Amino acid sequence: MNPSLRHLRFGWWALFVSLVVGVFLETLHGFKLGWYLDVSNDMRRLMFTLAHAHGALLALVNIAAGLTLRMVKDMVVPPRASQALIWGSVLLPVGFFLGGIIVHDGDPSLGIVLVPIGALLLLFGVAGFARRLGQ
Repeated sequence: MNPSLRHLRFGWWALFVSLVVGVFLETLHGFKLGWYLDVSNDMRRLMFTLAHAHGALLALVNIAAGLTLRMVKDMVVPPRASQALIWGSVLLPVGFFLGGIIVHDGDPSLGIVLVPIGALLLLFGVAGFARRLGQ
């Protein structure tokens, strides 16, 4: 599959998933579930909100990447940069979400270790796109 189409497909599906997560969070809020809203669960609420927000933003970044690949004549991004952008867009929000499922004394759970890994992959992927645009 060509990279432009891969980023567009991933971006639109990731945006869909992020919107589903947003509806889920609004439902938890609407039913006033203590597991989500109690003051003792502030970390959970923060982690879930960060997962939703980063998921939506990174979905849009991937859509922009796909459109950039289509619009900029003769632009070829290294496959590793393209894959890093997609994997970073998965690992960062998933890490936040997993970090919020089980909270230990106000600290996120072990899933949070995926966040810096995803962030590094995103940096690598975005730099790959930026380098190609600078040429």
